[in-house]
Amino acid sequence: MVSVHFIRWDPSLDMLKEINRLYDEAGTFDCIRKGELIAIKLHVGELGNPYHVQPFFIHDIIRRIKEVGGKPFLTDSTTYYRAQRNNGYDHMITALMHGFNMAPFIVADGLRGENAKLVKTKGILKEVEVAGVIAEADAMIVVSHNKGHELSGFGGAIKNLGMGCTSQAGKLRQHRTVGLEIDKSKCIGCGKCKQVCEMHLPEIIGGKAVNTSPLCMRCPICSQNCPTGAIKLTNKNNLCRALASAAYGVLSTFKKGKVAYVSFAKNITQYCDCLPNPGKIMMKDLGIFASNSPVSIDGAFLEMVDYKIFNTAYDVDCMVQVREAKNIGIKGELTPKINKITS
Repeated sequence: MVSVHFIRWDPSLDMLKEINRLYDEAGTFDCIRKGELIAIKLHVGELGNPYHVQPFFIHDIIRRIKEVGGKPFLTDSTTYYRAQRNNGYDHMITALMHGFNMAPFIVADGLRGENAKLVKTKGILKEVEVAGVIAEADAMIVVSHNKGHELSGFGGAIKNLGMGCTSQAGKLRQHRTVGLEIDKSKCIGCGKCKQVCEMHLPEIIGGKAVNTSPLCMRCPICSQNCPTGAIKLTNKNNLCRALASAAYGVLSTFKKGKVAYVSFAKNITQYCDCLPNPGKIMMKDLGIFASNSPVSIDGAFLEMVDYKIFNTAYDVDCMVQVREAKNIGIKGELTPKINKITS
């Protein structure tokens, strides 16, 4: 049965004690059996990010998993873009610097993003590269931080699955569903796009910018920095569909009922935890959700906030990823019944 349980964020209470009541009500650790290898999928935050989920919450999840006989490890995949978590070594160092040190941190897709299992999926993608460590885990607790995202509107459990549990190749595959157009009538050939691109992919040919590289991940850096507005991303909602498609592929590597979800709607920032500077707080602290469905847990969050703030800010519909996930067969409800746990 699909359900969502929720506790409101209240700093006058012991939130560590409250969240354990949430776990008990939601049956968060019912998916674990003695001796199993349990992935705790989290986002450790880009080095210096102040708003990722606090380590003591993760450490308490580790404790609960050990109590039922599981063997927990922390995991996340490397980034396609060239930041602090682009390789396994620097990713592990970042995890340690941010305080995630109570269980082994195993980089999900290897030292350089090479460890992946290609699986078939549904939706806008036909296949996707699932991070190898994720594909081999017996069960998984997906810990997400709800916040804004410039390309997908918001990031929650579906994004944590689809983008966070795939290798660098899988990430690029998802991002390439977004289009990029250059209006040559506006382009002045200044080369600013090539300058700001970390991979220097745009070229200036015949006095005009051209970007046909298959390595381009459709990040907004070039369009944001073009002085004449000649560059724009198109079909941005395709990334939301790709997230759902990739999430389906990730879940196909687990047996039924072996994945649980916890989402923190606290410090709901303008941008993703992938940045050391995630922008301003967009919404007041809401609370913590637990569920056995990524569709329901994301749907519950969006139901309880004014998510159109994100839609307007990023010109993308937050609900697309949730609707698409349900449409392609991931269990859950868009507007689930929420069991609000009170003290």
